[in-house]
Amino acid sequence: MFKVLLGVARVNFLTLSLVCVALAAALGWLQQGILLWSNLLLVLVMALAAHISVNAFNEYFDFRSGLDFLTPKTPFSGGSGSLVANPEGAYPALTLAILTLVMVTLIGLWLAAQVSWLLLLLGIPGVFIIYAYTNHINRFPFLCLLAPGVGFGLLMTLGASWVLSVGVTPGAVVLAVIMTLLVSNLLLLNQFPDVEADRQVGRRHLPILWGRRKSAVVFMAIHILSYLTLLLGVMAGWLPEHTLLGLFSGLLLIKLLPGVWRYADEPQLLPPYLGLNVMLIHFFPLLIIAGLLWAAA
Repeated sequence: MFKVLLGVARVNFLTLSLVCVALAAALGWLQQGILLWSNLLLVLVMALAAHISVNAFNEYFDFRSGLDFLTPKTPFSGGSGSLVANPEGAYPALTLAILTLVMVTLIGLWLAAQVSWLLLLLGIPGVFIIYAYTNHINRFPFLCLLAPGVGFGLLMTLGASWVLSVGVTPGAVVLAVIMTLLVSNLLLLNQFPDVEADRQVGRRHLPILWGRRKSAVVFMAIHILSYLTLLLGVMAGWLPEHTLLGLFSGLLLIKLLPGVWRYADEPQLLPPYLGLNVMLIHFFPLLIIAGLLWAAA
């Protein structure tokens, strides 16, 4: 059962939460010259719990709706398949989802009491997205497009920065917007192989509404906008010039964008580009982190 729960938690994808927290920590180090390690640990546990919770709810609800039996599996989309292979794990998966959501709530309340109750302006929407994403938000195309990015960017990254820097700065907002765009694009491309299966269970995301070809244009525009956001942040003086290291990750776009455009309507040929997209969405913020640490040094 432990192995099943590891699959349900999708532990191999939790690195995205680590990147979000590391981004906030690097900015906090630059701005404060010091980090409160107890707060960093709480933020890290909270971020991982939130990510596990949304994954576990997704696995449970997709299993109960029958979607997991219809979705073509790739290494990057279609769920883990853990509950399809082990149906007895359904209720333990739901228990994991609920317990980790409770953990998120308790840690969030503690941090709000220590830092500012205004943090609840980020925490309450975050709890809603964790629970509602699979069963409700996925039925509204533009909410579905933005919700994952908002969760990891404007809520997780900005919230972590607020706690670790004891306030919100323009630089933190820029980093949160970048992560919002990147993660929204991560989920957008991962929806391409699932269009037919998702349609059967009533989902309505962008590739269903507009088709894969038009959604590929949106995908390309969002990635370009993420790099323009970094440039704007540096030009405005909100981020140090060292963070322009992040632009080097744009070399991956040379292969990624033409590939997605070429194979948009052939989802069986997209998995290499799904992987490349995951690589980009980690590599871009990691280079920004390197730039922040360079500036702090």
